[in-house]
Amino acid sequence: FQLQSCGGCLVQPGGSLRLSCKFSEGSSDYFAIGWFRQAPEKERAFISHITKVTGGTYYADSAKGRFILSRDNAKNTVILQMNSLKPEDTAVYYCAATNMATIMADEYHYWGQGTQVTVSS
Repeated sequence: FQLQSCGGCLVQPGGSLRLSCKFSEGSSDYFAIGWFRQAPEKERAFISHITKVTGGTYYADSAKGRFILSRDNAKNTVILQMNSLKPEDTAVYYCAATNMATIMADEYHYWGQGTQVTVSS
């Protein structure tokens, strides 16, 4: 998996950012692609996941109403659109794959390299 950053990923509060996660065409052994984030001195936290077959999505409470997860199957890419960003959204963001419907980081594999997102005025 290759996490494509937003080019610096610095945005003011209330702004928007778009992260994309590109996976290889041969990565067929997964059920869903998920996004996590990890702030300094905190555990990695689930944000959202999208299933491979149906495109169904699930969001953590912190993401509901602000973040939108979608996929572009033609480009083997999953896109996380983040709106109304807050300073507490500052973290390193990761994408990964899982073989089940889960929010547990331990059940995910093929982690992307992570990208820093900073929300600050």
